Amino acid sequence: MLSKDTPVAAGTPAVPTYRWALMLVTSLFFLWGLSYGLLDVLNKHFQEVLHVSKAQSGLLQGAYFGAYFLIALPAGLLMDRHGYKAGILLGLCLYAAGALLFMPAAAAASFPFFLFALFVIACGLGCLETAANPYATVLGEPQGAERRLNLAQSFNGLGQFFGPLIGGAMFFSAGSTPASDMSSLQTTYVVIAVLVLLVALLIARTPLPDLRAQEQALQPVAGKGLWQYPEFVGGVITQFFYVAAQVGVGAFFINYVTEHWAQMGSQQAAYLLSIAMLAFMFGRFFSTWLMGRVSAQKLLLMYALINIALCALVVIGVEGISVIALIAVFFFMSIMFPTLFAMGVKNLGPHTKRGSSFMIMAIVGGALMPYLMGKVADNSTVALAYLLPMGCFVIVAVYARSRLRHP
Repeated sequence: MLSKDTPVAAGTPAVPTYRWALMLVTSLFFLWGLSYGLLDVLNKHFQEVLHVSKAQSGLLQGAYFGAYFLIALPAGLLMDRHGYKAGILLGLCLYAAGALLFMPAAAAASFPFFLFALFVIACGLGCLETAANPYATVLGEPQGAERRLNLAQSFNGLGQFFGPLIGGAMFFSAGSTPASDMSSLQTTYVVIAVLVLLVALLIARTPLPDLRAQEQALQPVAGKGLWQYPEFVGGVITQFFYVAAQVGVGAFFINYVTEHWAQMGSQQAAYLLSIAMLAFMFGRFFSTWLMGRVSAQKLLLMYALINIALCALVVIGVEGISVIALIAVFFFMSIMFPTLFAMGVKNLGPHTKRGSSFMIMAIVGGALMPYLMGKVADNSTVALAYLLPMGCFVIVAVYARSRLRHP
């Protein structure tokens, strides 16, 4: 469906316009995946350059994912009034502004300033995530909606793969000094800001469909409010704990690898994090194919149980082997966020948009876990801190089991 202001010449098919718009929207998934991929590298980088503790470095995720919690509902209200395109443009501008704030933050070598810059970036990403999923589903024929969304989410995994590669090369150079480290940090985020602004310009000049008329045509479900759907309430709670697990697993990955793989430095561990993100991306492709043969509920339960076992091996801390187990955790996390999201908002009807906002707010779980894991790591070991994500996967397994009984 084209928006009212989309110019279409007589006899011209709409597909090329959709194709270009879908490419731009898909780039948004890559951009916030890149930002997230860099975040886990920044944890270790700031421990080394700014000499913050593991618990303090966990505040990076606190600022990042706390922003998602605060921005989700305001972003939804903005898009109700001005449309999804306005939300996308605001998100990209905030993303670029936060990236540029890394310049004065690096010049001041101020950890609180970096926290603020990441908070601004994440406010932008919260706007983008609220808008990009529905856009990916409508930019083409309805029967291809799921395929388009899965394709877009795969590019998110690609961004997460490149993030640690870039961070490892730029932030952990051999013979680097704190001053040169800060210069590399500035260069990286200035390039990101320019890239984001370029995408914002292209989005601004591209006609996109306006979904507000369709949403206003929906009538509320009589006699049943949003919080009366048990699958939704359970989905929000489980998403909170799942995101906590995902963020916690990645936040101290580099710390864990350097402690449990002989002669492995921070740069090599950052590259290994890229391999883990590659496993995450491959897991999403493979598991999407597998869902054609195994129900989503059963696959979610199987993956949660496997991750419980893998996390137990990580906690034990066997040299080398536990690192491989930690990488494998990423593969089995791959489908959890989108699967939980889809299960939570299923059959909500006109409540779907508001339900989606609360599912995005549940991302705040990622703001709390790294700090808690950092506290455990500072007072005992990084390996023992992985008991916390293991507990979160137990909650995912319980929810998946409940949805198997009541699909």
